[in-house]
Amino acid sequence: MRLLGVSGLAAVIIVAGFPAPSVERARFDVRALKSQTAVLTPTGVVAVRAGDTVQRFAGTNVLLTQEGGAEHAASAALADEQRRWLASGDVPGPEDHKDMARQALLDLDTMLLEDGALLAAPNGAWRYTWPRDASFAAVALSRTGHTDDAARILLHLADLQSADGTFQARYATDGSGLPPDDRGVQLDGDGWFLWAAAEWLEQAPEDGRASVLSRLRPALTRAVDAIEASIDPMTGSPKPSPDYWEVPETGVTLGSISALLLGARSVQELAGAAPRGAQAQWTGELAARGAALEALLEGAVHRDFAAHGYPRHAGGALLDASVAFLMPPFAPADAEVRAAWERAAVVMSRPAGGLAPGEGWHSDGISWTPQTALFALAAAASGDDVQATGWLAWLDAHRTAAGSLPEKVLWNGQPAEVAPLSWTSALVLLALVELDERQVGALAARG
Repeated sequence: MRLLGVSGLAAVIIVAGFPAPSVERARFDVRALKSQTAVLTPTGVVAVRAGDTVQRFAGTNVLLTQEGGAEHAASAALADEQRRWLASGDVPGPEDHKDMARQALLDLDTMLLEDGALLAAPNGAWRYTWPRDASFAAVALSRTGHTDDAARILLHLADLQSADGTFQARYATDGSGLPPDDRGVQLDGDGWFLWAAAEWLEQAPEDGRASVLSRLRPALTRAVDAIEASIDPMTGSPKPSPDYWEVPETGVTLGSISALLLGARSVQELAGAAPRGAQAQWTGELAARGAALEALLEGAVHRDFAAHGYPRHAGGALLDASVAFLMPPFAPADAEVRAAWERAAVVMSRPAGGLAPGEGWHSDGISWTPQTALFALAAAASGDDVQATGWLAWLDAHRTAAGSLPEKVLWNGQPAEVAPLSWTSALVLLALVELDERQVGALAARG
């Protein structure tokens, strides 16, 4: 983030840790909230611990500094820039969720580093870039009017991509471009990257599309190469790979295959939205490859997942949040998928009112905000405003005292682990965008 002109008046916002639970402890352990939000300073992003009090410039995530101090001018300029950034795009959603949307946007801007690396969260084991989270953030920023920031994310992901087109689970944000551990390749990253590129291209101003697309071209081609290399041409099934559960897998998961299917569809959409001219042959070839991959992957999904009620594992029985990846806005509406999605919401429900990642997840009473927000997005994109607004209201009610969306919510309603979580922020914004677009469509239909 560049430093611009010095701001005028600064207002103070006081935030503090989440209050101690008043409900008697049940059979579930209580986990700490490690960070309640993040603030920007002239030297970088700082996590704010749950028990701390912090002051911010009004309407920003910038840490308030004492007037006359050495850092005040730089901090005030940073606050001015973030206010301008927020005003340059849209704050989506109905009025009663505007504050959540505004804070989610500020949190994404705070988590986005100058080189395009996106922090999953501001501290600990989350202070890395996950291609999945970054791709969702790129789509959320594209659809709220911040396409330049989305392009930075995509170009950074292109730089991180391996020569064979795959992505590691996560990457350090120290400029090295290296994974911090041996979690290894997660194939779904290619699908999310291709989807994010197609969504960005649809939203980006025409005068900037060609140059960024030209720079992304090698990475997009490699991503399609990687999907092709992962698929058995006889069965259409990809290699087993970890997905957002971040655990080793010996069988194909719905989370992986649905993301790859989305990637195959997305390159076809990308080709349709790409500028005509020198790149037309390349995008046409990419679209043809995407269509062939889509046919293979759809066959595998039908055989190994649809026939069993869309479980987490091929041929399995337990349901998973990734069934939402086969719902709108990721895929066309399908009655059988919708029925599995509705069943999953029941078996994944948790005491505080949110959802677990899957039916087979630990019985720890914890609600996960990314999965709850994912279901809100699927509901909103499917025209189910009641379900969408219900989950969004739950997410809004379980933000930290600083206003950020946490990763988890305990059985007693207390936010836990880290905040803000970039993936949840992006999903909430996308759900609110879908609600807005449905309302606009309804008004247009009424004339």
